[in-house]
Amino acid sequence: MALTPLTEPLGFNRASHLLRRTVFGATVALVNEFAALTPQQAIQRLFMDELPDPELPIDPATATEWIESGTTDANSEGFELESYFLRWQLGLYLAPKVPEEQKLAFIFRERLVFFLHTHFTTKKSVVGNSRALYFQNALFRKFAFDSYLEEELNFKSLCKKITVDNAMLRFLDGRLNVKGNPNENYAREFLELYTIGRGLEGADKDSQGEGDYGTFTEQDVQEGARVMSGFDIDNTFSNIDPDTELPTGSVKGNGQTANQHDNDPKTLSYRFGDATITPDPDLLLNGNATPESALDEIQQLVDIIFDQTETGLHIARKLYRFFGYHEINESVQAGIITDLATVFRDNDFRIQPVLEAFFTSREFYEGAAGVTDDSYGSIIKSPIDLVIGQARSFELELPDYIDEYEAFYEASGTLLSRIDDMGLAFYEPYEVAGYSAYHQFPIYHRSWITTTYLTQRYAFVQYLNFNMMNDLQLNMLSPIEYVEKFIDDSIASNARLLVEEVCRHFLPLSNSIAFEDNSSELTNERLLYFLDAFLNTFAIDENPEEAWNFRWTNNVDRETVSRQLLDLFNGVLQSPEYQLM
Repeated sequence: MALTPLTEPLGFNRASHLLRRTVFGATVALVNEFAALTPQQAIQRLFMDELPDPELPIDPATATEWIESGTTDANSEGFELESYFLRWQLGLYLAPKVPEEQKLAFIFRERLVFFLHTHFTTKKSVVGNSRALYFQNALFRKFAFDSYLEEELNFKSLCKKITVDNAMLRFLDGRLNVKGNPNENYAREFLELYTIGRGLEGADKDSQGEGDYGTFTEQDVQEGARVMSGFDIDNTFSNIDPDTELPTGSVKGNGQTANQHDNDPKTLSYRFGDATITPDPDLLLNGNATPESALDEIQQLVDIIFDQTETGLHIARKLYRFFGYHEINESVQAGIITDLATVFRDNDFRIQPVLEAFFTSREFYEGAAGVTDDSYGSIIKSPIDLVIGQARSFELELPDYIDEYEAFYEASGTLLSRIDDMGLAFYEPYEVAGYSAYHQFPIYHRSWITTTYLTQRYAFVQYLNFNMMNDLQLNMLSPIEYVEKFIDDSIASNARLLVEEVCRHFLPLSNSIAFEDNSSELTNERLLYFLDAFLNTFAIDENPEEAWNFRWTNNVDRETVSRQLLDLFNGVLQSPEYQLM
């Protein structure tokens, strides 16, 4: 199975599928707009150059930013600033203060920032510095739409820059890695998680013995650590990378020499052709390592790693699992994954062309023939997907994060706590490898669903519909306002047609649905379940469907109408089907 371009208009179901997986979801009006577009036209709306950078978060203690200016005794405590950063980042998923024509691309860029965070993971409790977290976040934003970057900047160069990123130097102990006493933590994760990986999970790795992981060996970890030795955190954030114009780490030394960098040659294993990394004599100072020569050695290592076919396959698998489906067998590896890896390599190791190829392929929307390989509903929504997707569907508006920062932090903090309740501790993954859903073979995103987490998902739906507007005074559509705005009266007045339409708006469907239709993607029993939740909660009507038609058509008994629609939306949004995208 390989990539096949899709050129016809998307239609409603495909458009909904694309928007759920790229921008967390959308209103039905936007889905209808995208339905008339071809995939090629649609992704032009998602990838956009020259997007605005978000304004810096505000510290309520000083009523000003603290990221660029630094902190003083007047600022909030460090843990509070970390919390404000996280709430600010979550709020960006709803694109506040962004012109309408740029909102979709802005949100998609933030989704890619989140993808890069799941790939190059960090933990706020280990980093312990909101400014370091912010600047790493800004680095990911810089590289999210990498087709628009200068020629020398791509995913490969991001791998070099993340190596000396201040947050990463703290998280994986790079600051403790010095000549004569190498710390291998980062080098191991760099190989296993960030670049070449350990091959297709569940497949034979052709290991040659202990310390051989199929794509790299223990020798490569040790030599890689020596390559990366001698760097330190810059707590002043004044050491600026000229490529990104963002703060980066520094070298241990006097500024001219890198006296804690291992300056001897490093030889990799047979997995990398016994390649040797040596300092460039033109970059040394009287034979001593310099910041330039130390960075050049990292570049040599990155070049060698990316020369391996398996590196492209590993990155392609990560992208496929995030946006497509977690299960990759040898057939998928030989087809879609190999095609995506080829696009990655042919486009100088940029991820934007890979996603463009994937999002315009028939396989992204349809998979193979039959019900066992279908893209629709193949990913369990992460807590962020669930919360932000529902907020976008009901046009939730957060307070202005600059002018109303206290109300903004209260609202986004409430959303963040709900996400935490569902099992995603934002910027605090349980494992050094990151959130289990994005790396843990073989369950991957199925780890989002436990008895406790599912209960919290259902509770969030009810909270959003019942309480959130009253508690936080937020603007968002109620179920009755949603129906009045997005569903035609001729459909809304017919209880069965209304159930079908609400399911069509919110559930991941590839085909049509209808009562008494054997080809319907939702069974008649399932649709009757939603109808019963909608009409028969109180069993007050002899003929509930006729009573509904009368109330809606004549605009009477709005209290009952509102309650019935609330029951319908709760029934659909608390269903197992709604947990999928």
